[in-house]
Amino acid sequence: MPKNLKICFLLILMNHAGTASGQKSDKDLPPLLQKAAEEIIAGKYLNAFLDILHFQGTNVWTTDMPKKIMAYFHAQNVMFTISSLQMSIKNYLENLLYQPKQLLSDFQQINHQQFQTAVKYLFRSKKNRFELGNIVLDLDRIRERIFQSPGGNRTLFLVTLEKCFPALSSMECVAILSQVLRVSSVSYLQPDVIRSLPKDLPQDTFRNLSAVFKDLYDKTTANAQRTLYDWMKQILQKSYITNELNDSTSWVSAENLWILGRYMVHLPLEEIMKINLNEMRLFISYDNATKQLDTVYDITPELAQAFLERINSSGFDLRNTSTIYRLGLLVCFYDNMEQMDAIVARVLLHQMMKCNQLRGFQADVYKLKAQLLDIAMQNQTLNDTLGSLSDAVVGLTSSQLDSLSPEAVHNAISTLNQVSGWAKSQIMVLSSKYLTYEKVLSFYNISQMGALVTGISTQSFYNMNPKELSQVIRGTLSQYASDLSPAQQQGILTKMLASRDLSSAVTDIQGAFFKEVCLSDLWKETGFNSSIVKEKELRTSQALFLYELLSKKTTAPADLLSIGQLVKGVTCQQIERMSTDSFLNNFRFFEQNLQLLSPYQVNCLAWKFWKASNTSIPPFLLSVLPAQYLESISGTSCVPFLISLGKTELELMIVNSHKKNTVLQKVQECLNGSISDEYDVDILGNLICHLPPAIIRDGISLRAMAIALHQFRFCRQLSHEQKTEIKYKLTELYGIPKNWTAQTTQDIGPFVALLSKDELTVLAEKFPNTILQIAKMAQPASLPEEFLSAIFESIRNSSTSIRASDPTTDCTGITAPSSDEIIKLAEANAFWTVQELQCLDTDTFTKNVEFLATVMSFNRSQLIVLKEKAKQVWGALPGWKSYHIISLGRIALALNESEIEALDLSSIDTVAALSQQTEWTLVQAKSILQGFLEDSGQTVHGLKSFDLAGLGANLCALNTTDIKTIKTTEFSAVIARVGLLPCSTPVLEEFKKVAESVFGIAAEWNSSIIHEIGTIAAGLNEKEFKALDKDVMPYFQPAAIRHIPDEVFKLQSLQLALDGARTSVQDTQTSASIIQSTHTPASNGAHFSSGFSIWLCALYILCPTY
Repeated sequence: MPKNLKICFLLILMNHAGTASGQKSDKDLPPLLQKAAEEIIAGKYLNAFLDILHFQGTNVWTTDMPKKIMAYFHAQNVMFTISSLQMSIKNYLENLLYQPKQLLSDFQQINHQQFQTAVKYLFRSKKNRFELGNIVLDLDRIRERIFQSPGGNRTLFLVTLEKCFPALSSMECVAILSQVLRVSSVSYLQPDVIRSLPKDLPQDTFRNLSAVFKDLYDKTTANAQRTLYDWMKQILQKSYITNELNDSTSWVSAENLWILGRYMVHLPLEEIMKINLNEMRLFISYDNATKQLDTVYDITPELAQAFLERINSSGFDLRNTSTIYRLGLLVCFYDNMEQMDAIVARVLLHQMMKCNQLRGFQADVYKLKAQLLDIAMQNQTLNDTLGSLSDAVVGLTSSQLDSLSPEAVHNAISTLNQVSGWAKSQIMVLSSKYLTYEKVLSFYNISQMGALVTGISTQSFYNMNPKELSQVIRGTLSQYASDLSPAQQQGILTKMLASRDLSSAVTDIQGAFFKEVCLSDLWKETGFNSSIVKEKELRTSQALFLYELLSKKTTAPADLLSIGQLVKGVTCQQIERMSTDSFLNNFRFFEQNLQLLSPYQVNCLAWKFWKASNTSIPPFLLSVLPAQYLESISGTSCVPFLISLGKTELELMIVNSHKKNTVLQKVQECLNGSISDEYDVDILGNLICHLPPAIIRDGISLRAMAIALHQFRFCRQLSHEQKTEIKYKLTELYGIPKNWTAQTTQDIGPFVALLSKDELTVLAEKFPNTILQIAKMAQPASLPEEFLSAIFESIRNSSTSIRASDPTTDCTGITAPSSDEIIKLAEANAFWTVQELQCLDTDTFTKNVEFLATVMSFNRSQLIVLKEKAKQVWGALPGWKSYHIISLGRIALALNESEIEALDLSSIDTVAALSQQTEWTLVQAKSILQGFLEDSGQTVHGLKSFDLAGLGANLCALNTTDIKTIKTTEFSAVIARVGLLPCSTPVLEEFKKVAESVFGIAAEWNSSIIHEIGTIAAGLNEKEFKALDKDVMPYFQPAAIRHIPDEVFKLQSLQLALDGARTSVQDTQTSASIIQSTHTPASNGAHFSSGFSIWLCALYILCPTY
């Protein structure tokens, strides 16, 4: 502990020290205060502070107490000056908060009474100020800082665990531990900490503490879950052994099962089979058992079936309806199918609606539901049974759903609206059936549809009563807004804006829907106030316009900045114009919404803060200033710098690699090149994602790595080199993969994919479900080929499924994929050969086409054979319905020009579904565009805004003549969406001309327009670029920069204009590195600068937020 901490405490203890007498006053000083004074002299500063707090809480504090304390110090020859004390007081808690290990050490030295006092003021006291004469401490702030400081919560948890039970009642300790855990990271519950938990707790205390751990189950690691089970088992076994009345061979009684709660899934199979049948009967008899069994999401089929067997043997008939209702998630593994009647099958299906919460084994559940579905429908039609089939209806093909009557769908809607997991094609079929019966689309019938609302056609939304539509978007639609297509969203918005005055319509447009309101519509309304923007998501272009507009109506920036989304629209000029006091008082709003700001805005904030108050600038802002500003960070300022930077997203603040490396070099200096323990990991926060490979290899201790691994899992862009070093660390930490446990494999999670093919094969064979879950949770593009290959081989080798082959093709000796395999493999389906996919039988293809349609790794040959299979199963292309086309997903990319022409593309919803695919060739896009125009009987001139939104990237296939005919009003409504398209230069130039008819001549466009139009800005010519105000340059979107033609980008005037956007940036090294440009042709015919433009975009341009 630094010496100045002693001085700080002296100041806390004195009030009018200047007038303190030199007489010896130890007789007048109360014993507890004398003890506190002696502790200060001995260097036990925290002890002294807690003693004084305790004294103040239990005694009357008189004004002469400080004098008596000072007199005592003088008598002990402890001399100091007031000025030195006053300079040091602020440093005490700051130093302690930035040194959590020291805080832990100091807390470990306090006695029981002092611990009770600490607990009182940290967790129970409502006192928010500590006063000692004219010395005042803000206790609320101290509490807040401790709870928020990295490592502070860890210290509180460890100290509470160590000291609480000896010092306080057990029940109090449970309450405190619960409070600490709930406000902190449960990662503190590491296996070694759990093993130190007391094992001699009173029964009630143990129950309550167990209940806390049960509530935190999902937040703890798999190894921690297992260790907590072991701790609970030890106590429960001990209690069982000491009870002489027990006559069972197993310690697992009904009561102990209730105490274990979700931890019952860690019971060994042999222990379950030993459970006394009377105890099992008692357990399953109570309603609480059903609630408990509803939460065993990670139970395995083997354990579930063992429990089912014991329940059955205990006297409960598993065919009895009342028993089935008690089984919770155990029904997901029901295996007694012999002679089952339809009623029992329907009851089971109803209970199985919760099975989608299981962690894995969904292929098994899917298979069981299919078997039960067949039984439930015996001797009945699908129309008759639809409402009683629960979510097993998801297993029905779109063709089966299409055979339903509208009345059957209407009658079953209360069941269908609770079902999740629908494919888009199924939703469209059921929505159409339901609305065919209802005739009129209203607020009421939409509110009955649940997720099926996303299947309502764009035209139906557009034809809806505006008043009812405004109710719908505040209700059911708000929940499913993200699942609507661009065409549907635009159809809804167009109707609302066209049928009411803009101010009223905008008020009703909530959340994400507001992002679809075009800039030109906002221009029409000048009567907006700040309240209209609250609880709405904004595009950056909207925020730029609205902040400028609203700032003219208020003199208080806080009124606008407190609406988080509006910070996107604050320009550097507006930041610069703020007075120093206004800026410092409102900076917290920028800091709270840092993730919404662009690197350009953060840079401007840093310079403004530096000018306003360079001594109090938040450390993370120093990282965006030129490199020399980091030189001041060293010694005691290092930890605050690391903590501040670790709470941000570095890649969103600094996107220039040279600058980022400079910042990371300073981080390494502050760490002295090593990360020794969990406290260092806490301090690093998000910075851990940017550690150089060498630091991961040589700098992270194994103790720290166990904690760091949890943090690494949340990193979004680890490099290949970083991942390689993490892989080697895993082996150091856990040993060779073949010796890993299921829990270790689960905790390592996505990093399992870094292992070699042989290592992966071993794990896939040992823990197939764990590996499948890891694959399911990962992004398909992030999974290495070896990982997917290991999964494929494991599933193929272990499969017991009965495979049917296509009898119409030569499939002798070829093993076709089964439904079970297709569901389990997910992205690993890419390893089926063309011949194996060709041998898919009709039923398997029909049931699984939606699964196969999502595989991102299928090559063109595989897609072609699946397309041919679709033609074989569904017949000639002109006969395909909309749901057939939509269910193809990526398979549709294999359609050639003539095949696309043969499809019925009259519905914009069908076209919008095709537009979601991003790999169409220009020839295919032209065919889709032409097919829609011909089949819908429209011309380009007649296209509505929702048609344009639904066509998406197919608009890039328009010729320049057709673009001229697009209606300005329709184009303006979707101009921001068109600005996302990667069209060729001639097309962008023509779109630019249409944009001028909306916003006026290009030379006068402002920042909000430039950002709104996106890539369309790349269609400006040389003269127009020269005429632009340099202040708008930072608002070119990155995609637009990439599409600016070479001959325009080489303009010195353009480069100088773009240079002008670098408000106050002085880092000449960076400037020199980004001016060099290399020009290469873009694949779509446009040109971009891969040197200057990309670096410029990365450094200074507002990140696109649509």
